[in-house]
Amino acid sequence: MVDLSVLDLSPIVVGGDAAQSLRNSRDLAQNAERFGYKRFWLAEHHNMAGVASAATSVVIGYVAEGTSTIRVGAGGIMLPNHAPLVIAEQFGTLASLYPGRIDLGLGRAPGSDQATARALRRTLAGDIDDFPRDVIELMNYFEPVKPGQLIRAVPGAGLDVEFWMLGSSTYGAQLAAALGLPYAFASHFAPAQLELALNVYRSQFRPSEHLDKPHVMLGVNVTAADTDAEAQRLFTSLKQAFINLGQGRPGPLPAPVDDPDGRLDEIGGAMLRQSLSCSIVGSPERVRQGLADFVRRTGADELMVTAQVYDHAARVRSFEIAAQARDELARLADVSA
Repeated sequence: MVDLSVLDLSPIVVGGDAAQSLRNSRDLAQNAERFGYKRFWLAEHHNMAGVASAATSVVIGYVAEGTSTIRVGAGGIMLPNHAPLVIAEQFGTLASLYPGRIDLGLGRAPGSDQATARALRRTLAGDIDDFPRDVIELMNYFEPVKPGQLIRAVPGAGLDVEFWMLGSSTYGAQLAAALGLPYAFASHFAPAQLELALNVYRSQFRPSEHLDKPHVMLGVNVTAADTDAEAQRLFTSLKQAFINLGQGRPGPLPAPVDDPDGRLDEIGGAMLRQSLSCSIVGSPERVRQGLADFVRRTGADELMVTAQVYDHAARVRSFEIAAQARDELARLADVSA
């Protein structure tokens, strides 16, 4: 069985606040470390009432300070929102404080609407096609300082930060392949081009100083509970959130509801079926089989598990069940070998 990691949106739930969400994120990371997860990533989103991780670098520091071995990073930093030097300094600082544990996943999307993007950057004069150049500039700041170099990242230069390219289309796959970087695909919410993007990345990959062969991590929603019925009930929070977003009413993560007749599926229709098709929902046995099938189908090298669960204790339990499924699959593989 492949390694499992965590993607956390630090969800603000209905009736909750950002402070509690951030404390929950750190507690989840501490439990994820105990459960044997490899990475704990936080996502950059702005102007979203249901996400507390907008200041992603700050939250990474808070989480890293509360853990000791798990890798902590960004899944990801939306680079068009930032000057590359600023991100180099932020992640250079993190790498100085938590050496050997910091990941930097980079994305091209703004993580916000156009008005918010303008507020972040004060101008939209930049071209989205500048993204590859900005990625290379950012990576170069972590190289040892060269004679005559006018601008350096302090801290940053010469430090070890693991770079990842993020994507939900073939664009990120092509760039990750060209730069020889590991690639994380957002199949947990945008799986439409999953197969095509994997083919592009694997076929076009060029070995680099960062990586000698393709390495893919795929996002997957896992909502696990002791029974299938309870897991399906917990999953209604994410369904409601997607429906609200699709109807232009984004907000805090709703509490789960009983939905025995599938009313939410009827309301969400094709949007839910498409966006959430890479989801595993159910009891430990169902989760174990779902993880095995997903890895077999995609050939993923790692899986990044995300779970938008309203109750924090239930969310921690969901990640525990997924980790137990990973361990059982590894045990069965050893026995069969």
